[in-house]
Amino acid sequence: MNGSFQDPAAVTVSSPGKINVSLQVGPLRADGYHAVASVYLALSLREEVRAAHAARPGITVSVEGGGPLRIPVDGIPLGPDNLVARAAAALAAHAGITEPAVELTITKRVPVAGGMGGGSADAAAALVACNLLWGAGLDEAELRSLAAGLGADVPFALEGGAAVGLGVGDRLTAVPAETPLHWVLVASGSGLSTPAVYGRLDALRSEAQAVGAAPAPEPDAADPRVLEALRSGNAAALAGVISNDLQPAALSLAPELENVLDRGRRLGALAGIVSGSGPTLAFLAADAGSAAALETALRADGHNALAVHGPVAGAAPAADKT
Repeated sequence: MNGSFQDPAAVTVSSPGKINVSLQVGPLRADGYHAVASVYLALSLREEVRAAHAARPGITVSVEGGGPLRIPVDGIPLGPDNLVARAAAALAAHAGITEPAVELTITKRVPVAGGMGGGSADAAAALVACNLLWGAGLDEAELRSLAAGLGADVPFALEGGAAVGLGVGDRLTAVPAETPLHWVLVASGSGLSTPAVYGRLDALRSEAQAVGAAPAPEPDAADPRVLEALRSGNAAALAGVISNDLQPAALSLAPELENVLDRGRRLGALAGIVSGSGPTLAFLAADAGSAAALETALRADGHNALAVHGPVAGAAPAADKT
């Protein structure tokens, strides 16, 4: 979140997608939410948001697709409910800007509805971009507060790196992780609804409890083995402890993903996991060379694969493209 601009005509900010290298999900609460203990890792696949002054008051949003995973953008809502528009409106209200006039252009690289927090990355980028464009002067604490009001994953997209998320994922504690870990993502041709995946998880758990299984515990801490593997950058150790409580539900809704997980492991991945609510898959590789080879092999099989690394920094200004 560093960088300074003097009344720029436009500002471009990039923000990382993420994977959950560990995700524990508690039982459904009375308020309709689930407590989680999640370990987030920000990845080198980044969204961009360009904020430019508009001639007339209003917040307009457009989106461009493509990128290395050839992300389609048809059907993304671009009205005031878009998370980027909401981020700009929230920042304007907080800064006392009564008639914001901004054109926001999203460059999508993170899979849509793919369990990688792409929308949250866009919101984080929009907060930073509008703060700079308008010279609002909000500090990091103010931006984090606005981010938390937009969604549980938005504060992490601001911060980047690696972190534990508790509560609904918004209570963040940074994890010191300096050594890059190498992954290969496989994007699906369609997305999965996060509420649908959580709903399926609840149904599966109810079915299991009906035949004697114990209820899911309330998660209150991340797996220490995961944290130690991240701190040390030990890919082999991490491979043995990554987990995702949402994975059975995601595979139930998209069973074809199981074959891709098996294929990635046979091609040399140390481990494979559904990212968050899916359907994006994340394969952990031993090193950069192994990740590149795995990407090539999966692409030869016809999969939309990309080698990435993490942790990386959070939302930050980028050179404007104009």
